Amino acid sequence: MTKIGIVSLGCPRNLVDSEVMLGSLKSEGYEIADEVGDGVDLFIVNTCSFVSSAREESVDTIIEAAELKREGKIKRLIVCGCLPQLYSKKLLKNLPEIDSIVGTSDLPKISSIVKGLLKDIPTSYVSKKLNYLYDEDSPRFSLTAPHFTYLKISEGCDNLCSYCIIPRLRGSFRSRSMESVVEEAKRLSSSGKIKEINIIGQDTTLFGKDIYGRQKLPELLKSLSSLKSGVKWIRLLYTHPAHYSDKLINALRDEKKVCRYLDLPVQHINDRILKKMNRHTTKKEIIDLIERLRKNIPGLALRTSVIIGFPGETDKEFNELLAFLEDTRFDKLGAFIYSAEEFSRAYKFPRRIPDSVKNRRFDEVMKLQQKISADINKSYMGKTVDVLIDEPVEGENNKFAGRTECDAPEVDGCVYVSGKGVRVGEFCKVKITDTLEYDLVGEAG
Repeated sequence: MTKIGIVSLGCPRNLVDSEVMLGSLKSEGYEIADEVGDGVDLFIVNTCSFVSSAREESVDTIIEAAELKREGKIKRLIVCGCLPQLYSKKLLKNLPEIDSIVGTSDLPKISSIVKGLLKDIPTSYVSKKLNYLYDEDSPRFSLTAPHFTYLKISEGCDNLCSYCIIPRLRGSFRSRSMESVVEEAKRLSSSGKIKEINIIGQDTTLFGKDIYGRQKLPELLKSLSSLKSGVKWIRLLYTHPAHYSDKLINALRDEKKVCRYLDLPVQHINDRILKKMNRHTTKKEIIDLIERLRKNIPGLALRTSVIIGFPGETDKEFNELLAFLEDTRFDKLGAFIYSAEEFSRAYKFPRRIPDSVKNRRFDEVMKLQQKISADINKSYMGKTVDVLIDEPVEGENNKFAGRTECDAPEVDGCVYVSGKGVRVGEFCKVKITDTLEYDLVGEAG
């Protein structure tokens, strides 16, 4: 039986693409390898190309796979996703070990590509028209732990942030239908093992606007919450501060399965920088939104992301951002040093910030957030919280790593849990006995 291995790079949206490709291949009768090693007939690298560091990681991974191919440990190499969408010709020219490349809208062709390679007939597809959207009938092969999953409700983006190349990589914004998303959620949770569904897309808040003429995320959250399954947490990721409505805020408050957690990337707070970024919002609107969210949703944990060193960012504008972060005290924060992307509008913006300045500003933001996170974590001391157990701690007896409702998988902190009878993939009550800068420590009750 032909054995296929994969490395999926980048964000959860890419991970879902990888799961759909593997699901298609498994349904065709191919064996999916647990890890790359001797005997893998065909190896897939699903790449990320959102920023320069992601491209470097993708290229490095392809080079490592090419070396495995030269050593005879894998027979064929396919490169998929965002990197081929940008640099298809360069990849094939500079890395002859690649047998086939596949663009972001050509993933349904993966089975025919594999069949061709097994007959020594390499084919590549990188469409310029980006309109692919998987649906409820697309099989998936899970690459996450069995107790949580990602549910991608849309593809592409129309926000046109000046620093971003997502429209070039993924095309214009397009939603799946309500029925498609709900049916897939039913299928994913039918086994009873799934305890957490993480809703993802380029901009989840705009779900439905393109096909229904209005945003339908509140109705979707209600429909998903009403499903009869073992799902206890529904987590909303990748929201946009310009696209919240009272109806959405009410749904976030009222639907009991929806986590009191929001991913709200603000990117900056200075009005001039926000306008140059084309973020469609202002400082006042962002602050007002955060106040409304916290007032209406008790116990809400807010995650944000900010970009450090955008072209022309002055010391004064950076200090304005720093003061905003200190005042707002986000529960979670990701800071990213600005990367000039070749196909973005901001690529030609003047007054690039020197790397030394960007690095210094980045360090200031992270030191501030480290203190804020440590202070917030101290408030958990002595409290008992629900924790979803993700995995055992390697080399430790009766010790596990899990997450609270306020922690998304793989990006936020965790809770280190001690106790007998704790089971991976299940919830348990944990009394917090110690706090760290980003993590908690507790004992199972």
